[in-house]
Amino acid sequence: MITQVTDLQNFKKNALQWASGFDVCCYLDSNNFNDPYTKFDTLIAAGVKADITANVGNAFEQLAKFREEHPGWMTGFFAYDLKNEVENLTSENPDQLHFPDLYFFVPQCLIIIKGDEIEIIADDPQFVFESIEQQVASNNDTANNVNIQARFNKTEYLAIVEKIKEHITRGDIYVTNFCQEFFAENAIIDPLAVFLKLNEVSPNPFSAFFKRNDNYIICATPERFLAKRGSKLISQPIKGTTKRGEDEIEDNSLKKQLRSHTKELQENVMIVDLVRNDLTLSAKEGSVKTEELFGIYSFRQVHQMISTVICEMRDDISTVQAIRNTFPMGSMTGAPKISAMRLMEQYENSRRGVYSGSIGYFSADNDFDFNVVIRTLLYNNNNQYLSFHAGSAITYHAYAEKEYEECLLKAQAILEVLGRPLSSPQSLR
Repeated sequence: MITQVTDLQNFKKNALQWASGFDVCCYLDSNNFNDPYTKFDTLIAAGVKADITANVGNAFEQLAKFREEHPGWMTGFFAYDLKNEVENLTSENPDQLHFPDLYFFVPQCLIIIKGDEIEIIADDPQFVFESIEQQVASNNDTANNVNIQARFNKTEYLAIVEKIKEHITRGDIYVTNFCQEFFAENAIIDPLAVFLKLNEVSPNPFSAFFKRNDNYIICATPERFLAKRGSKLISQPIKGTTKRGEDEIEDNSLKKQLRSHTKELQENVMIVDLVRNDLTLSAKEGSVKTEELFGIYSFRQVHQMISTVICEMRDDISTVQAIRNTFPMGSMTGAPKISAMRLMEQYENSRRGVYSGSIGYFSADNDFDFNVVIRTLLYNNNNQYLSFHAGSAITYHAYAEKEYEECLLKAQAILEVLGRPLSSPQSLR
């Protein structure tokens, strides 16, 4: 069924509210960014025909088999700790969220919005459409009881950055992504209301709302991990961040500073080299290319430096294998990749879980598109534990104080939605 409505934004909100009534749903929103590789503006998947839950061991193998059995549309997520399956690594830091390492489902209902057209794929699409139209908007508060704490105080964070720089000086690594967790225990929130507010405050091209029973992923990420379009693989790592200006003159000045900043250019090009290397595992010989280097893109809170790396995928590589060959994404690890991941396990003090992982879909034509889970709230409604991480790239030229400020800048939208604006960061130190 293909239809149109007079108020598309209202339909999207109602459709998401309807979908969130299921035990499992996934909402992916491009927020109308001009992305040449997107297949749709919004995708909503609700209800479960078939699903797979897997943890580190043979999760990718299980997914590959599940994909063969279900070649149509499916959505799901990969957690960062699948690194332990790809490489000889471990995750010993505490995990309070208890999400699985991998989860995918084949939806009972799929809604695809592109332009002003709405396509509903379901056993009874007319009933689905009418159910959505009858939704009454909820006015729930986003958060009733959230006391945000930081895993590191500022002094601890600065000291660890200096230790990491010692590893760089010794040649153990060149660059790494060091992340810190902000969390709240006994947190009572309305996940859907939080997502709607976050998507309003910080609209981004790979935003996502994912519900799996009591597990919620509330995501406002600007970054694509990996997409497949026909035989083409596309990766778009983000490395390089600066704040937005108070006016257009300052804004343009900050963009120019970012484009010429030695440290930001270094971290971006090192990760581009890593991504190029990862893609060679799936690429036809000689096909890996950097389509765009050091592109500057503007989002509500920040300007970011994004590069685009592409290749032609080998005929003997499956879609799941292509993802495994590049996982986890280089922008969230560092280089050399294995050494950086091992060191961050040592210096970080909480498990990343779905943060630094990926949410996305496989389509019926065997394409796929997956984001990088950053700028994201993770919430376990069962134990009322809420968590979000922020990280930044540490290089030889990194200045610890600036990296700490960058983490808070990246957390700005989430803090605002939870009623803890960045203008009062002292309580987080």
